[in-house]
Amino acid sequence: MKRILLLALILSSVPFTAQASTGVVAGCQTIAVAKSATKGISLPCLDNKSHITYQEIRGPVVVNVFGSWCEPCNQEIPHFLQLQALHKVAIVGIDVEETNMQAGRNFVIKKGITWPILYDTTSVTRGIFGLGVPVTWFIDAKGKVTYKQIGVITSTAELKSEVTKYLKIKL
Repeated sequence: MKRILLLALILSSVPFTAQASTGVVAGCQTIAVAKSATKGISLPCLDNKSHITYQEIRGPVVVNVFGSWCEPCNQEIPHFLQLQALHKVAIVGIDVEETNMQAGRNFVIKKGITWPILYDTTSVTRGIFGLGVPVTWFIDAKGKVTYKQIGVITSTAELKSEVTKYLKIKL
């Protein structure tokens, strides 16, 4: 009985951050875009049903560039899950350097990621985001990048602070 009470006490003191997986990769129809861009980098949605030209994305939105193989990227996913749960700001992921699209889909489903994910099949975004991941960009309603976070986001508080500071969204 003491062990059960101790286990219950331990579990109740640990913040619950897991999100149930929907078993489905989110579509990209919710990504806000401006159709004014005449050229740019077109990326397929991980659901393989549409393409988005990166330069058309409008915010406020947090764009997270990651790879399932990247350990720091994996470490920051719980912070993005907690931000998503607030339903205050859009998130778009860009999955880079995967072995194939199915590996990206499997990762998204396993981690319970519910925001739209674009898939960079040939690393064409390296010219925009650079060589390393994770990278997180904060883009305003006009499509202007207001901040670039290079490297891992280490806490939900840090991510929320950046959303408030750079996108002017109170969380």
